[in-house]
Amino acid sequence: MNAILLGMLALPILAALALWAVPATLGDKFAAAYGSVISGLVLIGAVLLWAGAPAGNRRYAELDVAWIPSLDVRFHVGVDSISVPLIALTALLTFVCCLYSLKITPRIGRTRSLIALLLVIEAGVLGTFSALDLVLFFVCFEIVLIPMWLVIDIWGDHHDPAGRKRAATTFILMTVFGSALMLLGFLLVQRIAGTFDLVYLTSSPVLGGHGIPLAAAVLIAVGLAVKVPLWPLHIWLPDAHAKAPTVGSVLLAGVLLKLGTYGMIRILVPVLPDATATIAPYLGGFSTVAIVAGSLACLAQTDVKRLIAYSSVGHMGFIGLGISTMSPAGLRGALFANIAHGLITGLLFFLAGAIKDRHDTSDLRAIGRALYARLPRIAALLTFACLASLGLPGLAGFWGEMLVLLGAYDPAPWLPRTTFLVFMVIAGLGTVLTAAYFLRLVRNLCQGDPAENPPAAFAVDLSGIELVTWTPLITLTVLLGVWPGLLLQQWGAL
Repeated sequence: MNAILLGMLALPILAALALWAVPATLGDKFAAAYGSVISGLVLIGAVLLWAGAPAGNRRYAELDVAWIPSLDVRFHVGVDSISVPLIALTALLTFVCCLYSLKITPRIGRTRSLIALLLVIEAGVLGTFSALDLVLFFVCFEIVLIPMWLVIDIWGDHHDPAGRKRAATTFILMTVFGSALMLLGFLLVQRIAGTFDLVYLTSSPVLGGHGIPLAAAVLIAVGLAVKVPLWPLHIWLPDAHAKAPTVGSVLLAGVLLKLGTYGMIRILVPVLPDATATIAPYLGGFSTVAIVAGSLACLAQTDVKRLIAYSSVGHMGFIGLGISTMSPAGLRGALFANIAHGLITGLLFFLAGAIKDRHDTSDLRAIGRALYARLPRIAALLTFACLASLGLPGLAGFWGEMLVLLGAYDPAPWLPRTTFLVFMVIAGLGTVLTAAYFLRLVRNLCQGDPAENPPAAFAVDLSGIELVTWTPLITLTVLLGVWPGLLLQQWGAL
């Protein structure tokens, strides 16, 4: 297992360097096919890594060697049942993004650089999910920022160059600001405990109490909240999604946002439990506001990509609320909702990209209605994805949010139960708003008289790649909905 994990971490980086080294004359198709093969191998490794997981929440595939001895920084990696599903999600979404690029290479151009950047993002995310040293976690956390900035800035909305540059700049500035706060928190933790090693810190009693631990918890929580992003630190997200290319939106929503919530579960809660208990009601409050604010913003949107982006704010608010409960049900709900959101939102952004490719816009007013008649397969899949995202029982979106609400109903005994009961009621109202804006989207986009909404003059044939791209996301969305024990059983030790 150690060899598989190391191979998964090294292969995307080495493949990206090799891709930049090959002659550009090989063409965009070669680059997209090359990326599909490399990401496919990483996906196979993720499946093997998951299949070899031991019973319970135990670490495996662990490697711990000296990296910067003078600072006591180690290359310490390993996985467990919390990180393996996210590793598999990352590998899957990167693979389908590379497959998607096979068909759209004539339109995006410079595919070699795009594929190389996607592989670098994959390597950084996999490193973050497997890091067991705070400095290594920070380094891998930062690796993904510059590539995603370039993806938005270079391959973003070609109709609005100024807008995509502004979105890319806001993204990099906000996330670097959050990373700086997080690093300060890590340094405070090291000052108290004398180590960056997460395995030791998780079981160490020296980080109890308040004072410096509370300051560290606040810095880490705010830094990670920027990445989630929680209200009111979400201001970079809508523009980034609206201006990013389809593959950028898929990886941003499906993978990069999970770095923030994963950091809270992996670092904040176990390393600083007393300080986290102090700030948990505030984290729950901001998360609850994010649920309602994101839903209300969705009701006002006229752009389908911005609508999906704001829906991510609401769904990530549920995850933040689950973490803040510090209860087994809430944490399991947050873990499950992480996976479900990645699959469902990835599918939604692929569908939004397919609609935009056919109409050269994502503005609902320009696209028109009657999508059932004009693009029946896309309309049917969009309806399915909306139902999954609004939490229809039997699909993946239901279980995580339901467990989060149960966690808020019965939070950890040291938290104020009345406060979390209020959060539960407000979050429950948020689920109603979620259903409202998704059903409104289906009504305004898919239904209507086709005679009043003729096909757009601009169209691109993507039929050959769509089913290949969407099938794994649809299948896993259904499977995770009808059999939640696939993940919940592994998280029973929480």
